Amino acid sequence: MAELGAHLTAASAGDDRPSIFEAVAQDSLMAAVKPALQHLVKVLAESNPGRYSFLWHWFDEIYVLLDMLLQQHYLVRCSASFSENFYCLKRIPIGDCRQQPLATAGLPKRQHWKSLLLLVLVPYLKGKLEKLVSTLREEDEYSIHPPSSSWKRFYRAFLAAYPFVNMTWEGWFLIQQLSYILGKAQHHSPMLRLAGVRLVRLTVEDILALEKKLGGATSHPTPSIKTQVQSAVRKALGTIVFSLSTGLSISVFFLQFLDWWYSSENQETIKSLTALPTPPPPVHLDPSSTLLPKLKTVCPLCHKTRVNATALSTSGFVFCYRCAYGYVKAHQCCPITGYATELQHLVKLYSPES
Repeated sequence: MAELGAHLTAASAGDDRPSIFEAVAQDSLMAAVKPALQHLVKVLAESNPGRYSFLWHWFDEIYVLLDMLLQQHYLVRCSASFSENFYCLKRIPIGDCRQQPLATAGLPKRQHWKSLLLLVLVPYLKGKLEKLVSTLREEDEYSIHPPSSSWKRFYRAFLAAYPFVNMTWEGWFLIQQLSYILGKAQHHSPMLRLAGVRLVRLTVEDILALEKKLGGATSHPTPSIKTQVQSAVRKALGTIVFSLSTGLSISVFFLQFLDWWYSSENQETIKSLTALPTPPPPVHLDPSSTLLPKLKTVCPLCHKTRVNATALSTSGFVFCYRCAYGYVKAHQCCPITGYATELQHLVKLYSPES
């Protein structure tokens, strides 16, 4: 422990590189913003589906476009991502042991585009992969695909291999962070190494240059019409991105609070505060309806003994999982009552025998 503390002290005080705490904190900043924004979009979509449902359906794509615009602005303006600039850090090329370039100088073109792609596309693709794995696991658990499906063997092998791939990915990051703590590496993240850059703290000269760039704009004596149009477009885009980044800076702590509030640790508390009472049986349903079987263990759809009993939370009726899944996916309603129902309203029932 004494050796680890000595390494931490040397890393944070001996040179211009940030401490592991600053590096990890800026990484977690954007990771906390997305779930909070996602929850806000979900609330909007549920309150007015006709107007805002497209935001929820295309949230990942809209977010990645906004994220790319935001990161591009900060990489050009101050040689850092949004979260790195928030913690007064900047990126410089690896191996640049001479006088460090100012933050306003920007990164070399190759490092710039590598940084942008790794900052935006890698989290997007990783999130899409996790959603795909979650969907495949659900379909495999309840045998949505027929046994003779040609893809069944492939996606089962994929599901079996994914935990090991994910463990390797996370282990790579952990080893890189330990190497950074012990002073054996210049970067705390493999993404920085792949981008060919490393993080350092902003200097006084960097801060003065950023303030000068933000406050004063150089004026050309006789700008052409083309130059004026380009300048106007650039200013408009800069204003949009600056407004977005300023709003994120102001609301980041509020978004982190929302992320904590809606985290898994607080789900039980939230459920107890917001739980709805059990819906009463539909009054318009005729008990002698031919849709309802006489035996309670029979599925109303296939008229066979239920397999993987599943209830619809909108109506309370119980079906086979495959029957309910297929019907709700095709018709978006309860087959008995006609109440509007989505796949998220399917509730798996577990009996003592199972």
